[in-house]
Amino acid sequence: MAIEIGQAAPDFSLPNSNNDQVTLESLRGNKTLLVFIPFPFTGVCTGELCELQENLGKLTDLGANVVAITCDTRFSNGAWAEQEEIEYPVLSDFWPHGEVSKVYGVFNSSLGAAVRTTFVLDAKGTVTDIIKSEELAEARHIEDYLSALSN
Repeated sequence: MAIEIGQAAPDFSLPNSNNDQVTLESLRGNKTLLVFIPFPFTGVCTGELCELQENLGKLTDLGANVVAITCDTRFSNGAWAEQEEIEYPVLSDFWPHGEVSKVYGVFNSSLGAAVRTTFVLDAKGTVTDIIKSEELAEARHIEDYLSALSN
């Protein structure tokens, strides 16, 4: 079942590259962008996350946490985040494979990865907007994030 605007975001606990668990509860108190991406080390995903990094100041000025989630391992995510100088958490939904992506309704079983979807949450963890791409190779746009967080 897909998550819809107005619903409480499902709780999760996923490891970052240092194996520290990040939970939805730990993100409460600020708006949050939960940015599901298909694959690290690919052009579109790298471009999207680097654009978020370049605009991190604007996003934090709007009171937002930024958290990326991929079904790859924490080791791969860590190497990728270090290579691209990503300062916000990149979480691993690797095992059980895609469990959180499935709960959020964004897991593509034929790819074994999340589809390109962002859940915009308010400070209480309620979904206020959903930003997604209809095509795997289509990036989301920073303007959409800034607009969603400004409302």
